[in-house]
Amino acid sequence: MARHKLTLKHKRFLAAGAAVAAIAGGLGVAANAGASETVEKKAPVPKVVVKTVFAPADTADVATAVTYDTALVPVAGRVQVKEELRRDGGTRIELRLRDLAANRVYGAHVHTKPCGKLPADAGPHYQDELDPNQPSVDPAYANPENEVWLDVRTNEDGSARSIATVDWRFRADGARSVVLHTAATSTHAGHAGTAGARLACVNVPFK
Repeated sequence: MARHKLTLKHKRFLAAGAAVAAIAGGLGVAANAGASETVEKKAPVPKVVVKTVFAPADTADVATAVTYDTALVPVAGRVQVKEELRRDGGTRIELRLRDLAANRVYGAHVHTKPCGKLPADAGPHYQDELDPNQPSVDPAYANPENEVWLDVRTNEDGSARSIATVDWRFRADGARSVVLHTAATSTHAGHAGTAGARLACVNVPFK
């Protein structure tokens, strides 16, 4: 009898232990299932950053940035251009300037060619949809949605920052520089996109 009662007790303990083990096992499976789920990591946003100083125009064959007007864009004035390719297919461009003439407006745009010893060497503005009539002064094409405009106003220290965001990306090797101009960019027909004389240029390997 004692042996029979002990056997029943063992059976009850074994049954209870099995139940606890089943619950724990189930929790473990659930926990492991949660742990095994991988979180999709987004790829880093591609960026291009150019940070340099303006050099004399006659050094354009070796300098990253050059100035054609040292009174408004002094030699050794600082410039940074950053391009970010957005995940939605657009592009964000940021322009930073330091040590330029204080309290004045500069027009600024992305251009199609690299900087040269002459202001005109940088070519026309980059356009997502190319105006068949060049030079482009039609607001249907020369506008901040179809081009990249980065006009800035410097503070008392000659520093400024601007950002342009467009919903497209540059064509391969289609955009090569950012040019600073002497005035704010015009928007009216016949003058759209113009901003006066070209003061300086910085080479940027846009993606």
